[in-house]
Amino acid sequence: MNVIETAIPGVVILEPRVFGDSRGYFFESFSQREFDEKVRPITFVQDNESKSVYGVLRGLHFQKGKDAQSKLVRVVSGTVLDIAVDIRKGSPTFGRHVAVELTGENHRQLFIPKGFAHGFAVLSPEAVFQYKCDAFYAPQSEGALAWDDPDLGIDWRLPAGSVILSEKDRHHARLSEADYLFDYNTNYYEL
Repeated sequence: MNVIETAIPGVVILEPRVFGDSRGYFFESFSQREFDEKVRPITFVQDNESKSVYGVLRGLHFQKGKDAQSKLVRVVSGTVLDIAVDIRKGSPTFGRHVAVELTGENHRQLFIPKGFAHGFAVLSPEAVFQYKCDAFYAPQSEGALAWDDPDLGIDWRLPAGSVILSEKDRHHARLSEADYLFDYNTNYYEL
């Protein structure tokens, strides 16, 4: 596994070694030992999968406080633009984001640490998206930001009229209005 740093420390792209021949391909999509050595020691406790059509935008989501989640995300088929937004007050990269195209062909994964909001937009006719979480889903701890907050400056690479949102994702606060943000100086891995 090759680890590629991004513009925000802690948010990393993982590229597996893919072995291909006339039969197809094989790659190791996750190794606990290698992840712990190259990224950070972590224990994932829940795997999720979604299937979405072109224009679906999910996000920008996070879980608060002791229920905060790290995520390791990948696309099994299709193409998505994956976004991680730093929402740690006091962080030198507060309010900035990383955007990575994940596809079923490039096999890349993105690690989003605790303290970040996460979302993705489907750029292909459909996409199957998988993610590992290091904390269980906790509905009482849900948090989210507006996907179209102009202060975030995210280019979702979708025409405005093509964006498909859940009813819930239509009504989130902007970063400047958020009632909960993470603290850069708090280690959410030790809560």
